[in-house]
Amino acid sequence: VRRGRRSSGINAEYGGTASLVQDIDKRVMVVLRDGRTLIGFLRSLDQFANLLLTQTVERIHVRDMYGDIDRGVFMVRGENVLLCGETDFQKPGFEKLKQVSQEEILKIQAEELKEKEERQKLLKKAFQERGMPYYSMDVADDCF
Repeated sequence: VRRGRRSSGINAEYGGTASLVQDIDKRVMVVLRDGRTLIGFLRSLDQFANLLLTQTVERIHVRDMYGDIDRGVFMVRGENVLLCGETDFQKPGFEKLKQVSQEEILKIQAEELKEKEERQKLLKKAFQERGMPYYSMDVADDCF
């Protein structure tokens, strides 16, 4: 929480959505409940943390690579927001990731997903052979 700073007449000591007012017209990164990462300019928000992003890209990370998919104007329902904050790609650390094309990152992501599904099948089979119930972590997220 950013404390003590004032921006746009809003005291940043207020938590939650009110603290995002100072990020309007800035480039932000939004992580959604389903794991997707969006990067765009925050143009509007409301008391429910519904966000309007422009010049939005969906960033996909796989291993030490990433790729961006243009999404344009993107409306995000507040209940789907896990994390939202201003980004600074000039800071050190980003150079460790290799940018690849949209087609390449989607292909690599599909391969990773297939490998993950195979591991999940093996785990499920191993649990069932031992008479134990198996719950995938993907399903558990929707239980809350």
